[in-house]
Amino acid sequence: MPVLKYFADGGKRAVLVWHRRSGKDSLAMNWTAISSHGKKGTYWHLLPTAKQARKVIWEAINPDTGLRLIDQVFPPEIRKEGNEGKREDEMLIRLSCGSNYQLAGSDNYNALVGSNVLGVVFSEWSLCDPRSWDYIRPILAENGGWAMFIFTPRGKNHGYDLYKMASGNKDWFCSLMTVEDTKRGDGTPVIPPSVIEEEKAAGMAIELIEQEYYCSFEAPMVGAYYSIQMADMLSSGRLGNVPYDRSLPVETWWDLGMDDATSIGFVQRVGKEIRCIDYYETSGEDLAHYVNVLQNKKYNYSNHILPHDVKVRELGTGKSREEVLKNLGLRVTIAPDFGLMEGIESVRRMLPMIWMDKLKCDRWIESLRQYRKEWDEVRQVYHMRPVHDWASHAADMTRYGSLVKGRRPFSGPSDQPKIKIL
Repeated sequence: MPVLKYFADGGKRAVLVWHRRSGKDSLAMNWTAISSHGKKGTYWHLLPTAKQARKVIWEAINPDTGLRLIDQVFPPEIRKEGNEGKREDEMLIRLSCGSNYQLAGSDNYNALVGSNVLGVVFSEWSLCDPRSWDYIRPILAENGGWAMFIFTPRGKNHGYDLYKMASGNKDWFCSLMTVEDTKRGDGTPVIPPSVIEEEKAAGMAIELIEQEYYCSFEAPMVGAYYSIQMADMLSSGRLGNVPYDRSLPVETWWDLGMDDATSIGFVQRVGKEIRCIDYYETSGEDLAHYVNVLQNKKYNYSNHILPHDVKVRELGTGKSREEVLKNLGLRVTIAPDFGLMEGIESVRRMLPMIWMDKLKCDRWIESLRQYRKEWDEVRQVYHMRPVHDWASHAADMTRYGSLVKGRRPFSGPSDQPKIKIL
């Protein structure tokens, strides 16, 4: 009720760090239903991916009523008639009042920008792409729209940063509630202590219990591949100011996306020390764009490490991306294909030697923190494969860089091919 009152009184920004099964999404959907009848417009409910949005919200069934959650909050009586009222393929509800409600993935924020959205729910914000808020916030600032961030902690990542900011900002509503803080209408706990004891007896990790039920930011992200190494990097002071040394060459590590983002990391080596000084990521651009990015940064490049699949020739041109980049003036080294898990182990061994610039490489750092195993909801175990989301690109790029070892360091500009100015 305090959250609803805050928004009803004109509040615009809220952060809810509530325990698992506390009803965060249900609350957010019901406020959206209210808000959409107060002001006609478009309203979004974003999860980390569209696949999660469909599974967690669109297809979810309330066990108490047997109704789909989406039909419970937005019943046929308040929707437009026929197929216009509910679009299964687009996860879109058109209301008879003139507003639209749509589920989507925050990983596809580029496609979302352009709509005049009035309200946005960021569900599982601690796992969402943090750039999505940067793209959407100007729209809400212009039209006076609202945003609600709901999540359980995943270590001290961008979710933690937002919570700390909101907790000290009078213009934001901020709430953290554990299983000890929530009660049902009859006064009984939403999650009784007996349930947590059963989870412990069944083998649920203490760190996961602390994270999911007690909203602990101190627990490392469960299932993250590099959580220990990234925590050590933070505690040892290797995340900070790492300036470009003009006396040293720069090598780049790449993850080339076709339909996904392309990531480029900029690295300098000093003995066994690896200094990550810069990072660039975008999508929807051709290879010439990335060569221009390198040109504009004016670093003295020694080598450019790319994934093994750049050797594949495209059907349309008959050329591989390796050939295109070489023709544009890049000295290219192809990372060997040792397999995913060996690559992940290689990164783990390399991270203790890495220093990263906290400002220029912030997205790279966050990606390494977030890179995690995929969770099997049915079997309640982790798959031996990573989640493919926004964090994958920089993580894959780092893996390729870690697999190219034992080379003599580049020692001078005369050995460097001249990049063509496009």
